[in-house]
Amino acid sequence: MPLQDYGVLAGRAVDRRREGAAHTPHYQIHLMDNSGASYRAAVNVLSQQAPSELLYMVVDDFRHPVTQLLPPAGSGFTALPSRAGGASLDFVRGNLFDPAKMRTLPPELPGVDNDLADLLDHTVERAIADSTASVYVFGQRFGDRPPEDKVFHFRPDDGIHDIHMNQGNTGKFRADDGVWQDGGLLVHLPVESRWVGVFLAFQSQSWHTDDTTGHTLPTAPHALPAEDEATLRILAALVNPVGHAAGDETVTLVNTSADPVDLAGWHLADQQRHRLPLPPGTVDPGSTLVVPVHDGFELGDHGGSITLLGPDGLKVHGVAYTAQQARREGQTLTF
Repeated sequence: MPLQDYGVLAGRAVDRRREGAAHTPHYQIHLMDNSGASYRAAVNVLSQQAPSELLYMVVDDFRHPVTQLLPPAGSGFTALPSRAGGASLDFVRGNLFDPAKMRTLPPELPGVDNDLADLLDHTVERAIADSTASVYVFGQRFGDRPPEDKVFHFRPDDGIHDIHMNQGNTGKFRADDGVWQDGGLLVHLPVESRWVGVFLAFQSQSWHTDDTTGHTLPTAPHALPAEDEATLRILAALVNPVGHAAGDETVTLVNTSADPVDLAGWHLADQQRHRLPLPPGTVDPGSTLVVPVHDGFELGDHGGSITLLGPDGLKVHGVAYTAQQARREGQTLTF
């Protein structure tokens, strides 16, 4: 069954521990909320299933509507419903980042800047040093263990784990599958007016999953197309026309391949999964296509997402934008 106590932990990072090459090692973070309560975030840096190295993505200037939906900074743990439209994360449906840009790193190696723990240090140590920084950790809450935390030794034991993609699993971990219940780490740096996002996934997980169960679709390829294998991609969108003129919104696509693309069966999907079929015809290599928005497809100027689906109904590309990005009337957003 899906994760049973999914949510987000909002606090201030005060310490961290690297577990090294221990069995199923974690990168441990000590957080405190506004009331002084302590929590531990256990971040996986090695997979129990081969290949063992994790996929990672760091977005150093993270702009996504989910940042507008989070609970107050320092508010502790907040349970989140696993559904679209709220603060829950979904790597497949939420368009948080481009999975084709994820890379692998070993958990721990001698030297600097060459392993996943080093990469996490760059973000977490910055949050520890900045007293104004707020940390949001998404995953499954744990507790009811021995009274004292085993890593940081605070009382009572409390924290969060499964801070990674939680769908498309194989083997015994398939029981953890679900939609809108992925883990992640977001850090708000107010002094820099910046959000940083850290996202992790296992190489054994699939990027094409069922919209209800989160299980791997049986006939789908394991991964999304690599960045250099993509055909159509979302290039830009006009989400806030001058005068808020309904029906004047557009989405611009570009054919990045060396061959013409037949548009038969292709669709766009909005944040509510409403589908808009692409007009009949072909797009030549290097050419763009401006698609008018209609038939209930919504590009809200309060933030949203746009997903491109291929003829087989599988996701090919996706983007997201915030209300701040869409604030200026008549401005075309580029992705």
